[in-house]
Amino acid sequence: MTTETFSEEIARAELYGLLARLWLAPPDEGLLAQFQHAVTEAPEPGSFLEGPWQDLVAQMRATTPASGQEEFAALFQGVGKPEVFAYASFYLAGFVNEKPLARLREDLAALGLTRDAAQFETEDHVSYVLEVMRYLIAGEGVAAGDLARQRRFFRAHVQPWIEPLCQAVDAQSAARLWRAIAAMTLAFVQVETQAFDLIET
Repeated sequence: MTTETFSEEIARAELYGLLARLWLAPPDEGLLAQFQHAVTEAPEPGSFLEGPWQDLVAQMRATTPASGQEEFAALFQGVGKPEVFAYASFYLAGFVNEKPLARLREDLAALGLTRDAAQFETEDHVSYVLEVMRYLIAGEGVAAGDLARQRRFFRAHVQPWIEPLCQAVDAQSAARLWRAIAAMTLAFVQVETQAFDLIET
């Protein structure tokens, strides 16, 4: 693996990790402070991700811990049924805790991964599957450059349902920060989809 390729893989992993964090909980003061100094240009100026990244940076800079908490609660923590479900099973099977979650758990077990008992969210939460992708790219003990394993997990557990999730967020009038998060997530998944398509050809 060349130095350039290694840097690109680290950048991929970091973006998966950032998106996983943003979907999991409202940004705290520390994360918001980082975005006050974040570069607004994408790694490749003029690239497909540049616009969504600039929008995300702008929204993070306009967000406070209080407004982030309020928006997160309005979207994902409604009394009874939330406005937006962030779980694969809901989009793939129509209900949470369905067969897609069971299949995901089987694949995670094959990878030697288990759920942190301290985490409230089930494994098919968007933040969890994005974090698994980060791990498959740059996790300790993972074979570097195992694109085939990354592709299998991505095809099975990320690509099939991210678009309807992001569309559900975009349709919410309360969404401001998470509309930008959703747009960045969708754009990144589209880039990843095209990259994995090229590997298969």
